[in-house]
Amino acid sequence: MLWRGVAMLRRRAFALIAVLAAPGLLAAAKDEKKPAAPGSSTYVALNTLTATIRRSNGRRGVLTVQASLDVPDAKLRAKAESILPRIRAALVQTLQTYASGMTPGLPPNGDVLAGALQRETDRVLGAKGAKVLIGTMLIN
Repeated sequence: MLWRGVAMLRRRAFALIAVLAAPGLLAAAKDEKKPAAPGSSTYVALNTLTATIRRSNGRRGVLTVQASLDVPDAKLRAKAESILPRIRAALVQTLQTYASGMTPGLPPNGDVLAGALQRETDRVLGAKGAKVLIGTMLIN
């Protein structure tokens, strides 16, 4: 019987804490914006792009590419942000196609990959003006 009373008090205490913390959390969530590069309002962040590769020893590996978009035109940037999942899906598909044709044991060619990602971004957006920026390429 005593245990039930303690459990009920604990639940009430957690509920009270949640009620008191909720306005602050809601205000913080409203103020939270997408991360942007310092000093750049033209930057559109993409999640990390990954594709499977075959290593020189025959095992599978992962090619990881960190990329983002630089879109100076505000109208095109708004379009890019609204269809960001489509852009990301197209870039992952392009990366997987590139990775499937890689020679095992050789590093990826950044220039070729950047050109392929740029062409795909222009195709999905329907216009040129968004520049693909590649940060890091990693094989694991």
